Amino acid sequence: MTEAFSGIRVLDFTSTIAGPHCARLLADLGADVIKIEPPDGDMMRSRLPLRNGASTSFGQLNAGKRSIVLDLKLPEAVAAAKRLAAGADVVVENFRPGVMARLGLDYPTLAALNPRLIYCAISGYGQTGPSANRPAYAPVIHAAAGFDLGHLAYQPGRTRPDNCGIYVCDVLAGTYAFGAIATALHQRHASGRGQFIDLSLFEATMSLMLTEMQTAQFAVPPMPRPIYGPIETADGFVMVAMGSERIFQSLTAAMGRSDLLNDPRFADFTNRRAHWGELMDELEAWSRARGTADCVAALDAAGVPASPYRSVREAMADPQLAHRGAFAEVRDEGGTFKALNPPFRMSGSATRVGARAAALGEHTDAVLREVSADGMRGG
Repeated sequence: MTEAFSGIRVLDFTSTIAGPHCARLLADLGADVIKIEPPDGDMMRSRLPLRNGASTSFGQLNAGKRSIVLDLKLPEAVAAAKRLAAGADVVVENFRPGVMARLGLDYPTLAALNPRLIYCAISGYGQTGPSANRPAYAPVIHAAAGFDLGHLAYQPGRTRPDNCGIYVCDVLAGTYAFGAIATALHQRHASGRGQFIDLSLFEATMSLMLTEMQTAQFAVPPMPRPIYGPIETADGFVMVAMGSERIFQSLTAAMGRSDLLNDPRFADFTNRRAHWGELMDELEAWSRARGTADCVAALDAAGVPASPYRSVREAMADPQLAHRGAFAEVRDEGGTFKALNPPFRMSGSATRVGARAAALGEHTDAVLREVSADGMRGG
């Protein structure tokens, strides 16, 4: 199949997670992504797991890109970056606001060289405003955006926020950036001009809390027990998502408790909400007498959305992922590892992670040779 972004050149000035995730998605769809790294490389190159000094965490975020080393503290390196930008379609950066301007690589400077350039700046709080210059990493943004305390509200009896090493806002912000860049590329077909994209992790994280932002504005009585939470079985826990009236009816059928349909406490959602804890007690009286596998089988048969709680290793072994070809094998200096392809499939375009994660500076000479002295792409 063709590649949707074939012929698009991207300069990736990013490090850690959000920016590299965005640029890797562009590479997955065929863009020529040139990762510009400092002499000591992206900090993710040192992250575990390491094999022979090569990080698979780095590899997962940067497979399919070319790597060049430019020490942007040096004028000649900045000049080389400008020559590259003059022939690029997209720049992605996630420095703190103002850094690229001090380097002479900000959007106004590069757009003067290349009016068709799309420039995406990813930052913690946005490029302007009272918080713009605050340092930010994902855990800080999770706390600042209310994500952690919003999650805590679903943990009855707890007062201390979770420790969390899953950087949700980084991946989400990188995905939003990917979508914004694709939108700007589409708009450029009509306008002939590029544009500046200012993307904030703070707002990206806020967008996760759909219900929470609405209930924060109005007086809504708290639930006696969260709607979605673990249901205990004889040997573990399952998640049951009772999201509609039809599913409630199917759940009572799976339990063999059709009497609950006529119970005034549960007759409609308003009453069920007020008596949710009692409904969950009824459900757990049923589930605790059965193993997790038996519970899930009965719920599946009745059409009730449910799953056992699984480890990541267990989830990776799911035959559904094998069926969809969800993983690709990537090679780096340490050997091979699995990386997740984009979670979407397209009938007319390839969507697959690149087969190799480049060594630091592996393509420096080749890329700089491709660029002529006036900054346009060489032949």
